[in-house]
Amino acid sequence: MNRRTLFAIIILLITINFAACNPPPEKATVTQVIDGDTIIIDTGHTVRYIGIDTPEVHPVPEAYGSEARLANQELVEGKEVTLERDVSETDRYGRLLRYVYVDETFVNGELVRLGLAEAKAYPPDTRYQDILEQLESEARQAGQGMWAK
Repeated sequence: MNRRTLFAIIILLITINFAACNPPPEKATVTQVIDGDTIIIDTGHTVRYIGIDTPEVHPVPEAYGSEARLANQELVEGKEVTLERDVSETDRYGRLLRYVYVDETFVNGELVRLGLAEAKAYPPDTRYQDILEQLESEARQAGQGMWAK
């Protein structure tokens, strides 16, 4: 599946899901990037990206943890983002669980596409898991990021 087709599918799925009476997306500004899959927004809430897992930077840095954090920073820090909820509001740590977008960029998916995050299902929040798994498969095949030979 090529990139254009995949992004067209993503946009279509987003449109269908919004039309199906999901809670309206929220807008926020990112004030801090904690790591590759966690941010703080201007309301003071911590947001954990749904459907992905990036290597850790704290307490012990893992391989590609710094790269994932830096990529996330470049994508979202200081920018207005759109936050889309799936089923759960928060995780066990009280973090908001969201799919994150900057303009037309699906940030969760972009980090996976770059090989800096793994697709990881956390039921019941699995709306875009097939897409994230496809992006991971393509990143692995291309040797992107942590999947480099």
